[in-house]
Amino acid sequence: MVSDKVSDKLFEVDFNAVVAVDFGTTCSGFAFSHRVKPDIQVNTNFPGQVVQKTNTVLQYDNTWQVEAWGYPALAKEPRRRRKVVEEKRPVELFKLYLANIKKKPELPEGLDYKKTITDYLHQMQILIMETINRRWPKLSLSEIRFVFTIPAGWGDHTKEIMRECIFEAGYITEAAAIYCLNILKSHGLEIGDTFLVCDCGGGTVDLTMRTYVGEDELEEETERTMGICGSTYIDKEFIKFLENRVGPGAMREFKEKHYGQLQYMIQNFFNLRVKNNFKDDPAKFKLAEFDIEQYCPKLKQYVSEAIQKKLDENDWIIELQYNDVKAMFDPIVDKILKLIQNQLNVNPDLRCSAIFVVGGFAESPYLISKIRKTFDGFVRTIAVPTNPITSVMKGAVQYGLNKEAVKLRVLTEAYGIEVTNLFKKGIDPIKRKTADGHILKFSRLAKRGDKAAPDYEFASTFYPVYPDQTHISFKVYNTKDNNAHYCDDAKYIGSLRIDLPDPELGLNRPVEFGLRFAEEEIKATARNKTNNRVYPAEFKYVTAG
Repeated sequence: MVSDKVSDKLFEVDFNAVVAVDFGTTCSGFAFSHRVKPDIQVNTNFPGQVVQKTNTVLQYDNTWQVEAWGYPALAKEPRRRRKVVEEKRPVELFKLYLANIKKKPELPEGLDYKKTITDYLHQMQILIMETINRRWPKLSLSEIRFVFTIPAGWGDHTKEIMRECIFEAGYITEAAAIYCLNILKSHGLEIGDTFLVCDCGGGTVDLTMRTYVGEDELEEETERTMGICGSTYIDKEFIKFLENRVGPGAMREFKEKHYGQLQYMIQNFFNLRVKNNFKDDPAKFKLAEFDIEQYCPKLKQYVSEAIQKKLDENDWIIELQYNDVKAMFDPIVDKILKLIQNQLNVNPDLRCSAIFVVGGFAESPYLISKIRKTFDGFVRTIAVPTNPITSVMKGAVQYGLNKEAVKLRVLTEAYGIEVTNLFKKGIDPIKRKTADGHILKFSRLAKRGDKAAPDYEFASTFYPVYPDQTHISFKVYNTKDNNAHYCDDAKYIGSLRIDLPDPELGLNRPVEFGLRFAEEEIKATARNKTNNRVYPAEFKYVTAG
């Protein structure tokens, strides 16, 4: 095999500052640092808020121009005016269009999800440059290295879609793991120890297992996994709870016509007074009273007469007992515990020394208590970094400053090429035989579970099918099945064309073709083994869906 050095265009550009954008399903933020004097700062100034992250939400006008973004686009405080004002529903959860899930969130007719991603990141970029210019007035956009986060487990096509919307891309699991490098020694971890990072956000939970192999260096040990079970799904359980109290029809009408007030109720009552401080201790639970007239007065008009009478007797106040809230948490927390257990079960011979829980949901006392009760005794340390909501952003900045931190990555899919072989009678299925006596097969180059170093090439040798060929065209696929023989169930991720001169040599023109997974981008090279001539190879991602 040949391991020729290929330059990484992503990091060739000179830079003087790094900005990491944590583009999340429900909340987003950014952090930054100068290259010369690294001092990572997390932005805390967003429209209408002084917080470390703002909502991943947009509000459009009738011509699809952005009216508001972040928190101001989401929550609308109840007003006393009786004049009916039509509420525009905000656009949210659009990042889930990049996830491999069947049920996508609804978008208004005529609005494309790529536009929403681009629009949101554009609004964020305006704020980023305003922030950077206040700190370093002479710094231009071209001097900034941007690192964007993409959840683990999302396909190669996701990277290409994001590239249509942003300038450079990175990975969320890399950022979280790199930030955890800073706290390894304080928790007694040494070189050779393995740890699990569980990044619990609003929409997704991402997990990755790493081994600390040296000063500021990590190796990936298992496939990264992801679950759609972030903290906002607890909000949905709260909505279900209210449906049982006021009626599903009333909640449906209220949600459709007063979505801003619904979100105000979730943010300012449920999140602030109940969810954020909920503990795994009934004795410390303080009864929560949800005042409908205070938080969502518009809801009353949709409640049936029979239910209205009952609520009137209680002054339109609904009590939340400990078991009510516990029932909202448990379905989501149980999914997270299962994800962690699955990671620990991948390699029984690999001892995990620590679990680090990061992300916004890591601030939940209930979640952390459940993780500790479940896995205490299986791992030596279970810890939450100080201010876990910013761990990913800070880690992404560190990744931008030192892209060599992650030495090995585990491939989550097998990668290969569709090749043309001679049909073998009695072995190959007759229905797959082509008119000229060949068969199309999947030729695997790298298998799922392989560890890929940035400079390692997964290569194989191929020959032309016809003596007068002037090029070889390959279709590149990936699949979860390491034993795939054909491309039927594999996912087409791109095409690659290799020039093939010297037709006078006929079929005797072996070409070594390889793939490299440096910086989590697939690079391709091809070499004529007869004369060692390196041929140009094109690799283009093809957007799926």
